[in-house]
Amino acid sequence: MTLETDVSDLWNRYQDGLTAADATDEDAAVVDEFLAALEAGEVRAAEKTGDDVTSWEANEWVKRGILLNFGLRETEAREYGGVTYHDVLPLRDTADLGERGTRNTPDGTAIRRGAYLGSDCIMMSPSFVNMGAYVGDGTLVDSCDTVGSCAQLGENVKLGANTLIGGVLEPVEDAPVIVEDGVSLGAGCRVTSGFRVGENSIVGENTLLTPRIPVYDLVEEEVLYGHLPAERRAFTRMVESSVGDHDLFEGGAYKPAVVATHVEEDTLEATQREDALRE
Repeated sequence: MTLETDVSDLWNRYQDGLTAADATDEDAAVVDEFLAALEAGEVRAAEKTGDDVTSWEANEWVKRGILLNFGLRETEAREYGGVTYHDVLPLRDTADLGERGTRNTPDGTAIRRGAYLGSDCIMMSPSFVNMGAYVGDGTLVDSCDTVGSCAQLGENVKLGANTLIGGVLEPVEDAPVIVEDGVSLGAGCRVTSGFRVGENSIVGENTLLTPRIPVYDLVEEEVLYGHLPAERRAFTRMVESSVGDHDLFEGGAYKPAVVATHVEEDTLEATQREDALRE
């Protein structure tokens, strides 16, 4: 029996009415083994199947395993770092992080069980990484950042302060947010609803990336939804709304859009200089 098979069998029983009160010690062992596999990076909520950022596919059985950890657990009082809190899921044991050169500053870095952090990562306080998230080697999670459930961050990603990476559970989404290797997100960015950011792209501060907002790719001269291609410099601009001529909007009505251009050399050099702070 594989872990995937055990989770699938348990999911079928859950769909048939299994509750937290009815779950056995063997059932609990399956969901605990699943969490341990997520934390070790042995299983992931999504996998890249091709060369392009659009080729990522969600692992449905992994998402079901995550949902089982909520459906088959009850809220209880827990303690971590001398603080009592109430949740269905404990926080992650962080003893292994130091062995891999990963740093999490005190008084405000929270990592939920089932989250993976690679080697040489940095988590500044306060910040939060939710269950099922994958944070690749060398990635920076800055102050006031949230990495949502099942989000997949590649290697050497830089999240500016107050950045939100949305999850699949809040609200429930079909696919997780993807941020590929080498991406730099400026302060205040929001990446939600399964949006995918291609590798080595640089996104300006306060940019909202979501499938409902168009990306005007000036490199390939096309309008995209749901993803930003690799090696782009992206920023927000306002474009005319379809209700722009309505009488109630004096001076016109506008809506946000994202403009994507080539990564300029001076922009790339500026992001590379930040590496010195992390050595």
